[in-house]
Amino acid sequence: MAAPIEFYLDFSSPYSYLASESIEPLAARYGRSVDYKPMLLGVAFKVSGMRPLPDVPLKGDYSRRDFERSARFASVPFLLPEPFPISTVAPARALLWLSDTDPPRAGSFVHAALRAYFAAGRNISDVAVLADVLRQVGVDPGAALQAIQQTAVKERLREHVDSALARGVFGAPFMFVDGEPFWGHDRLPQIERWLATGPF
Repeated sequence: MAAPIEFYLDFSSPYSYLASESIEPLAARYGRSVDYKPMLLGVAFKVSGMRPLPDVPLKGDYSRRDFERSARFASVPFLLPEPFPISTVAPARALLWLSDTDPPRAGSFVHAALRAYFAAGRNISDVAVLADVLRQVGVDPGAALQAIQQTAVKERLREHVDSALARGVFGAPFMFVDGEPFWGHDRLPQIERWLATGPF
C-alpha cells in the first residue's frame, strides 16, 4: 500500500475538524490510509509569530463566519464552542499514546474528540469529558488518563511537536502526501489531484 497521508491536527482547530471529516474517504479512494498526528498550535505560534485567528483584528471576525459557512458547505455539524480556543495538551498526549498502544482506535479517538468539541460543545480539555470520549471509543479512560501523566508520554509529545516544527508544520491541519506539504482544509482538492495524477 502507498504511504499514508500524514495529518497534523490541533484539537482546538475548527479547520482540523472540518478536514478530518473528509480526509479518510478521500484517502481511501486512492488506496491510502491516514496517520493522525497531534500538533500544539500555541507552540507553533510562538515560533512563527502568528496568533490564534480569533485574536487577530478584522481577521478574527471573518474567521468565525468562515468556520460556520465552511461547515455548512461541507454538510458537517458545527457550533463554535465556549470556551474557544482551549488547551489541547491532554487530548494530544492521549492521541500519541493511542497511536503507540492501540493504533486502530487512534483515528476513532480523533473523530470522537473533535466532534465532542465542535459539534456538541463539550470542553475536551476537561478530564471528565476526555474520559467520556475515551470510553466512547472503547478505551479504558483510567489507563489512558494515568498514561498521559507519565513523564515518558509528556516527553514524547514535546519531541513530537519539535519534530513537526522541524518539518515546517506551522498550522493545522497540516498534511504531508509523499513528503509534499499542504496547509489548510481548503487544500483538500489539491491533495486529491496529487493522489490522482501525481506531483504537479
